[in-house]
Amino acid sequence: MSALDEATEAVYRYRRPDPWCWEVVVKAVCDRTHTSWDADHAVLQAGGAVAAHADLIAESLGHGSAYSDELLTLALAGMGDLRALPALRRRADANRLPFSRPRARILAVLPAAELLPVVLPVLRQNPEQHDSTTALLELLALWGPASAPAVSEVIRYLGTADTYDALRVLGRIGPPAAATADRLAAYATGRGRGAGGSYPRRAAWAHWKVTGDPALALDVCGAAVRTGTASHGLPFLADLGPLAAAHAAPVRRLMESPGAWTRTYAAHAYWRITGDPGPATPVLLAEVDPAWDGGSALPVREAVRILGEIGAPAVSAAPLLRRILAQEERLGRPWRGVRILADQAYVRTLIEALEGIDGWGK
Repeated sequence: MSALDEATEAVYRYRRPDPWCWEVVVKAVCDRTHTSWDADHAVLQAGGAVAAHADLIAESLGHGSAYSDELLTLALAGMGDLRALPALRRRADANRLPFSRPRARILAVLPAAELLPVVLPVLRQNPEQHDSTTALLELLALWGPASAPAVSEVIRYLGTADTYDALRVLGRIGPPAAATADRLAAYATGRGRGAGGSYPRRAAWAHWKVTGDPALALDVCGAAVRTGTASHGLPFLADLGPLAAAHAAPVRRLMESPGAWTRTYAAHAYWRITGDPGPATPVLLAEVDPAWDGGSALPVREAVRILGEIGAPAVSAAPLLRRILAQEERLGRPWRGVRILADQAYVRTLIEALEGIDGWGK
């Protein structure tokens, strides 16, 4: 096994690889010498793990192929390094911005005020003709209220294949998107273009977020919980919190659902609605499996996040969370192209949960 292969394997496998491993991988990718797909995509996902090599990465931009430039640009973006912006502008001009949600999450590290002027011209083009649309809407949703200057562009995506994502963005933006209230009400009541599926619940939630009026969200999302489509209504009732007090009883019953995701969402909603962590904490703690490999079938990371929200009353979870955080090996799933990103996100969730529970790390 070559030094590069050994180093690449180490950065994929371990949360805290020896520093020389990242150095070998970054130098190989920047030099384009004997590199590999795995090495390329490790650097793309690395974020702050390669901060010590940011200057080398920035200096290497523009000296390789379009493919290598994309990798290095995203590596800089994942560190929040503004030297990624010129390359992102060039990619936007060529309609070559990243097209996947994981890559949007890398870009979201950059300040919205700096990157929005790059994104907006792309969003103004034909909504049906750009592979990057889903990723850009994901990016706007992650930025939340900072995406307010994009409201008029996001509205154009209502009625397209990206309607659900557009509804999410408008809700995350909140009051600056108040002009969309009537459109959102139409989707919430099944009258919007292409309405159906899970649109009503997302749209009703967004209507509340932009108007401050919870009536529509309580009606639509509460009905979902009462009629069996619970997992699609519970997160929105959780967001509504005490405003959803009338739905506390059916929500509590769903904490005994056979579905792990439904139990987790119900525990979150019940705690947010009632302020009582007693029934919710053991349900959530039961979902935190230290042997979890990252598979999406189980709500482990979500359960950890909610325990952190509950804070000190969930102190019984702290020893288990510390034990998981101390594990050397990364999550085994999903596939290597996003494995480091997924593990980094889980580690952040664990740290934030422990900080919320007992001030760990302060």
